[in-house]
Amino acid sequence: MSRKKIWIILYVILFLYAILAVWPRSPKVESNALLLSSNQRPILIAHGGGNKEFPDNTLEAFYHAYSIDPLVMMETDVSLTKDGVIILSHDTTLDRKTTLQNAPIIEINFADLMSQQVDFGYHNVVSPKSNGFNVSGELIPYRDYLGNAKTPLDVEYPEGIVARHDTLFLATTLRELITAFPNNPINVEIKQSGETGLLALAKVMELLDELDSEYNTYSRIVLASFHKEIFNQFKTLQKTTHPQLLYSPEANSVTTLFILHLLRLDVFYADQVSVFQLPMSQLGLNLATKSLVNTLHKHNIAVHYWTIDDPDDMRHLISIGADGIMTNIPSLLRQVLDE
Repeated sequence: MSRKKIWIILYVILFLYAILAVWPRSPKVESNALLLSSNQRPILIAHGGGNKEFPDNTLEAFYHAYSIDPLVMMETDVSLTKDGVIILSHDTTLDRKTTLQNAPIIEINFADLMSQQVDFGYHNVVSPKSNGFNVSGELIPYRDYLGNAKTPLDVEYPEGIVARHDTLFLATTLRELITAFPNNPINVEIKQSGETGLLALAKVMELLDELDSEYNTYSRIVLASFHKEIFNQFKTLQKTTHPQLLYSPEANSVTTLFILHLLRLDVFYADQVSVFQLPMSQLGLNLATKSLVNTLHKHNIAVHYWTIDDPDDMRHLISIGADGIMTNIPSLLRQVLDE
C-alpha cells in the first residue's frame, strides 16, 4: 500500500473519530427525574438508612434519615427468606447483626424472626470469615459513630408513627420500607447470587408489580446488584415485560463506559441504565471527575457516589455536579449541603 493511501485512511479514521466524539448522545431512560439532582444540590442518600447513626437496614434507621431530610433517598440491601419474604439485610446471613449464628437468610423463616423477636441492633466487632459466615467472639449492642447507644425510641418519627418496639430493632421487610415512605426514591440491591438471587429478584418484581398502582414503585425504585446474572436479568426484564424498570450497572458495564468515556466514544455505550453508583476511586483511577459526570449526564444517566462520610469529599462531589451522595452519616451530609 502506498504512503498516500495510508494517509488517506488515517484522515478518514480521524474524521470519523471526530464525528463520533461530538455526536449527540441519546438518553438511556426518559423518566429519571427523581434520581437527578435539582438546583445543583445532590440528593442525600442514606446508606442502609445511615448505619453509623442507627442500626443498618432497619426501619428505624430510615425513619431517622427521613427526619433529617424528608427528600432523602433510601439505599437498602435485600435477601429472600425461606418462606418467601424479602427482608432488608446487608449480608446474606444474620450472624453479623443479630444473635443468630451460622444463619443464612434463605434458610430462615421470616415468621420465626418475628415470633422470636430477633434483635437486629447488634455489632459484630471482629468478623473473620469461616465457611462464608462472619464469626466473632464478641457481639455487642449497637452504638453510633459517636459511641451512643440507640433504641427505637430515640428516633424522631413522623406524626402518627410510633416505635414498633421500645428496645428491639426488629426485622424489616422491603414491603414495609416501600409503604412507609410512599414518595421517596429507593435503591434496592439484590445481595444473594445465583439461582437464589434470581428467585429473590423475581419476588422483588412481584412486590413492585403489586404495589405499583398505589405506590408508584417503578418511577422511584432502582434495582442494583454486583452479580452479573442478576444484572443480565434486569436487562431482560426491561427489554421484555418491564420497559419502565430502573436499574444500575454492575462492574463490567461500569468499566465499559469508563473506557469509552476516556476514548470519547461513549456513544457506543448500550446499557439502558438509569444511574451509575460509583466509589470516588477504584484501582487507582479517579472516578470523581466533572468530565465523567458530564459524560453520563449526556446520556441522561444520574451519578451517585458511595460511601462518603468525609465532609471534604462531600464538598468535592457537590462541586463536580454529582446527583447523589450516599453516606452512613446523614446528619453530617445534611450539614454540608446546608452550607
